[in-house]
Amino acid sequence: MKVISLVPSWTETLLECGVEVIGRTRYCIHPTNDVKIVGGTKDWNFELIRSLNPDFILLDQEENKKEMFEAWPEKCVITHVERVEHLSSHLDLLARTFENQKLQDLALRWQFISDKKITARSLKDIPGILRWMNPPSEDCDRLLYIIWKNPWMAVNQDTFISSMLRHLGHGDKLSQHEKKYYEFELKDLSTNCLLLFSSEPYPFLKHSEAIGKMNFASAIIDGEFYSWFGMRSLKFLEEFK
Repeated sequence: MKVISLVPSWTETLLECGVEVIGRTRYCIHPTNDVKIVGGTKDWNFELIRSLNPDFILLDQEENKKEMFEAWPEKCVITHVERVEHLSSHLDLLARTFENQKLQDLALRWQFISDKKITARSLKDIPGILRWMNPPSEDCDRLLYIIWKNPWMAVNQDTFISSMLRHLGHGDKLSQHEKKYYEFELKDLSTNCLLLFSSEPYPFLKHSEAIGKMNFASAIIDGEFYSWFGMRSLKFLEEFK
């Protein structure tokens, strides 16, 4: 079956499972290959997609616009991944839709790993840290997972990222907020908070020197491990569990 994937996390997973992916977004960078780019996650080339004549177009409710589904409702498969616990059922859906046994096997691996949580360790032991600028002291008891600058934005406890942290023993330390992705001001933060700057979507790794001058415990964390649901986050959890 010929599939166009407009979800970077799924594109990587489908390709590794041998699904015939004939179209991807410009953000589908893993693995690098010659699959045709049909646009971004929020914009796309309708004529190019039509010319490729896919059997299915894969979307995610949070990553893509509603207009995509409305354009081809008969071809679209939509996921809505918010938690680690959701992955097994979504992979099962994709396995049945695309008639792919490797996706089915992956669903079983996710079911196994989602049933297991590890005991919280020191904040200094959070896995996936790319670079520490200011390691946390013992009195640090809060986390802020930061995804953007200008304005500053962080995630709350109801995101896939937070569910990954929860399975690794640290989700309860995230600040709660009514919005999943919310704006904040640095001046309003407590000094007992560890700031985790995600390596993507904002390239914080390029700004680590400036981050290190802030008066906070801080680190750059691998955003792909925590937000690319599918094969990448599964292997990450399996390694640390």
